[in-house]
Amino acid sequence: MTIVLLSLIITSLAYLVVASPQPVELTARKAPRGHVAALRKRSLGPTNVPLADFFINTDLQWFGNISVGTPPQTISVVFDTGSFTLEFDSTECGAPCAGQVAFDPSKSSTFIQGNEVSELDFATGVGVDPVVDNDYVLTIRNGFDTVSVGGLTVKNQSLFTIINQTAPFDIDPFSGILGLSSITDPEFFFGGLIEEGLPALFGMLLTPKAVGHAELTLGGFDESKFIGPLTFAPLSAEADEQWALDSPGITVNGKTTPLLASNRSIIFDSGTSNIVFDQNTTEAMNALISPNIKPFPAEPGAFGIPCDKVSELKAEIDFAFIGEGSKVFHLNIPTSELNVGPFKSDPTICQTLINSFPDLELVGGSLLKHYYSVWDIGGQRMGFAPNGH
Repeated sequence: MTIVLLSLIITSLAYLVVASPQPVELTARKAPRGHVAALRKRSLGPTNVPLADFFINTDLQWFGNISVGTPPQTISVVFDTGSFTLEFDSTECGAPCAGQVAFDPSKSSTFIQGNEVSELDFATGVGVDPVVDNDYVLTIRNGFDTVSVGGLTVKNQSLFTIINQTAPFDIDPFSGILGLSSITDPEFFFGGLIEEGLPALFGMLLTPKAVGHAELTLGGFDESKFIGPLTFAPLSAEADEQWALDSPGITVNGKTTPLLASNRSIIFDSGTSNIVFDQNTTEAMNALISPNIKPFPAEPGAFGIPCDKVSELKAEIDFAFIGEGSKVFHLNIPTSELNVGPFKSDPTICQTLINSFPDLELVGGSLLKHYYSVWDIGGQRMGFAPNGH
């Protein structure tokens, strides 16, 4: 599957409850309220879920395992703060999902199939390529089944099985997406944590593949994984049910422009690898890096530069955010993130970090993998500290 989900057509849903003291062995949308799955196993405390890294020229996705059904079937999912729902490949999908492990509903005695079929349209895709002509689309059917992560199990969990998907999903080494953006109604996704006496929050360590040991901590955060105190910031009033913070300005290589120095709300999306801004903001940032960064016509929304010029460039991008007590703090993307690899259609041109998409302002893994992040639903805030790698 994929990444960040910002555009959707959806029918019904309740959020997956996850927590466990056991690590998981390794191998997205708002919906009507109503169904909350029941906890069936007690958690002793926060759980660390190890994550694998999907890498092609750059770090693309971090994913780990859940289990679904009776008896349980192992399904790998991206833990995605840019989407809201749980969906994964079904054997009903057939050839379009042949590259991923598919859940077989006929082998689960607890699966209940729904009769609602809908489509999910994505604003960003599996990797760094922009979405072009709505080419990332999942066709899904609603259902219910037992779902587990580690040692905690929920029964009658609302979910969606993928019954068709477009070709760009073929490269995925994982089978689905678990949305972590239920930020305004913790009784859904994290209702189970609250019921267990754990805080409705999670921590993320999204490391580069060369470093490894990425993990998701549910019901708490891991103080051994970061340096110094966490800096917290309240969610933006304009978050619109996304993990977004207020930013008073962006600088590139120590410089800014009136446009970049304007106030904005920026989404944090663990399911997107690079960063995405509107055309004007993208061009303003690129202009402060190099005049040689140009739009790449074959992939509208992408930008590139001759690969032999990349090593000459400095591209330190600084985002200012409004923290608790109105104190400004900064998060940075280093120069090393600028080049995300050569374009397939022209290997002499290397794609650069920033994609453009109308009315979207978003930072993804290229920023998050340099920090430990805490996503606090109960406190309606986010926290950051250097992760030390």
